[in-house]
Amino acid sequence: MPELTEPMFLILVSLAGDDRHGYAIMQEVEEETRGAVRLGPGTLYRSIKRLLGDGLIAESDRLPEPDDDERRRYYRITDLGRRAARAEAERLERVLRLAHRRALIPAGETSRGGA
Repeated sequence: MPELTEPMFLILVSLAGDDRHGYAIMQEVEEETRGAVRLGPGTLYRSIKRLLGDGLIAESDRLPEPDDDERRRYYRITDLGRRAARAEAERLERVLRLAHRRALIPAGETSRGGA
């Protein structure tokens, strides 16, 4: 399984909900992380290029809406991408459990402002 950076993981999480174009991915990541993560265009499209190359996402057959820019490309998560995202989510869950056990995050407390 390819190693995922935080932007790559967040792109996969965004695409797990629906096919999206780049700008919609940027908006969703910012919204879902309550502004804690903002993907700039360079980071977004470098990550998309790598995800495409690794087979974790693919261009979708979805066409832009009639009032949309016709050059927009939509992306979808692949089965391999879904497995990679799940593996990363499970890894993060293990790290979070360790942080709770080491009292870095007191029991019952949740993250403030992050994803």
